[in-house]
Amino acid sequence: MNPHPAWSSQAVLYEMNVRQMTPEGTLRAAMARLVTLRRLGIDAVWLMPIYPIGVEGRKGSLGSYYSIRDYCAVNPEFGTMEDFDAFVSEAHRLGMKVLLDWVANHTSRDARWIAEQPATWYERDAAGRPAVPWDWTDTAKLNYGNREVWEAQIESMAFWITQHAVDGFRCDMAMLVPIDFWNEATRRLRALKPDLFMLAEAEERNLFEQGAFDACYAWELFHLLEDVARQRTRITAVRDYLYADRERYPSSAMRLTFTSNHDENSWSGSEFTRLGAAREIMAAFTFVVPRGLPLLYTGQEYGYDHSFAFFDRDPMPVFADNVTTDFYRRLIAMRHANPALAAGASGGEMVEIRNNAEDCLMTFVREVAGNRVVTVMNLSPYAIHADYYTGIYAGLYTDAMTGEPFELRGRVEEDMAPWSYRILTR
Repeated sequence: MNPHPAWSSQAVLYEMNVRQMTPEGTLRAAMARLVTLRRLGIDAVWLMPIYPIGVEGRKGSLGSYYSIRDYCAVNPEFGTMEDFDAFVSEAHRLGMKVLLDWVANHTSRDARWIAEQPATWYERDAAGRPAVPWDWTDTAKLNYGNREVWEAQIESMAFWITQHAVDGFRCDMAMLVPIDFWNEATRRLRALKPDLFMLAEAEERNLFEQGAFDACYAWELFHLLEDVARQRTRITAVRDYLYADRERYPSSAMRLTFTSNHDENSWSGSEFTRLGAAREIMAAFTFVVPRGLPLLYTGQEYGYDHSFAFFDRDPMPVFADNVTTDFYRRLIAMRHANPALAAGASGGEMVEIRNNAEDCLMTFVREVAGNRVVTVMNLSPYAIHADYYTGIYAGLYTDAMTGEPFELRGRVEEDMAPWSYRILTR
């Protein structure tokens, strides 16, 4: 099994919604924002699909990113292939990677392949029309019983690697496509680019068995954190999840952690709506959780409290850096500076410090190669009196969010406000 790309274990990813990122909604305009993202500390930009969108059954005025007519072209709404190449070149110049969103399960209903390829490239309904997966009526389900589909998909992915220098793929609804396809695709693509990065929008256990993916979504954790924020459950459920998760995947598996993404933002609301007063501590938790690979979505870096329209233009205002920007900049710097927080096997496992309020309070350590991070979080809407012994972890630390020195005493007793936290590093 190939190791993860060297840049990825302490990385922070950014999901870019090109349509809404700028007033212009183009790749050229988005390219101008890359300097700002790099200054924030972002390591890799995941672009939502940049391919031409189908017209048949189109939703809204511009259609869904995920209804693709041609896997090897650029949506004219966003610009040209030359604009895309310029975007990638600028990202690389700044030291960032570029990941493409890959939609292997389906195409649009007027995709090139429907007209140009045999009918057997698609699953068919009783009337002989390309089948519609789920209720995605603007899409057509590909037939992975046909090996020609495998070949065409792999050739299309290779096109972006060899001719347009992309660094990897975020694979949409990866569990809807046979794992044998992903295993073969990744093996062949890594022969072209050994440091290819593969992220699955799925969390099935077989994603890592033959090295198809470097990382997968932590959907279950995301929903648990939302439930804690809304007081549908207590933090004990998250603790149980973290211990169970150790057994589900190999230690090398990375888990994408987030408080927002394009699906949640557009269909369920921004993190302000879903998490309320808990949004800051939940974001911080995604940076310290074991195996976590943190993600920011378009607008989060400015605290933009808005649910983007999915099928129409709904551009984000132009922002200056603010307190939310500084919050994320500190979290990202903390992650980069502390190998204990790395995702996968290179990071430190979670070692709990027992405390007096375990239905509200999480106190734990992650440590590796002389680097230690101690996290103390009141993950509840209640003011609590915390009481715990730090034992061998007592000593002088730096508060990651303030930069100030902090002495962690052998026994700690302190009042903690709702949703308050401290992250200490040494």
